[in-house]
Amino acid sequence: MLKRLTKLADRFINLSAIIGSIGLIVEVVIILIDVVGRMFDMPLVGAQDISQMSMIILVFGAMALCDKTGGHIAVDIFETSFPRWLNNSIDIFSALIGALIFALIAWAIYESSKISQMLNLATNIIYLPKAYFQWAVSAFCIITSVGMLLRGISLAVIGKEVEEEADL
Repeated sequence: MLKRLTKLADRFINLSAIIGSIGLIVEVVIILIDVVGRMFDMPLVGAQDISQMSMIILVFGAMALCDKTGGHIAVDIFETSFPRWLNNSIDIFSALIGALIFALIAWAIYESSKISQMLNLATNIIYLPKAYFQWAVSAFCIITSVGMLLRGISLAVIGKEVEEEADL
């Protein structure tokens, strides 16, 4: 059961990473067009808005993959002096507290999106509706939270992370 859930979560993690990658490509293209346009006194209108929103997609879209691959910052100064059970407990606690934090972020941003919808909040220059981006961030945070939760559970139950199969 845990293996199936992890496989499903991995697919969502990969999807969010692909969307984050698209955000990176949009970011680079917009900045390139804007910089070249400024050379000819024709800056891209709305480049700042698009850059900010694509950066949000980039950061939160890649967050779940960063956690899955162990890319988060870890301070391991005392790791060698702690017993194995304590290091394992810290890993489990870190995964579970991370899952809680990202779930709370998802909830807070979703609640904020309701206000953005009610007030028709948008970006400053080209008026992109903010609610859509807030929904995306909420979804990315839920994916990250579920990934961290499954990692914490697998560390607690089987003592290691569920192995990813070659067909993914």
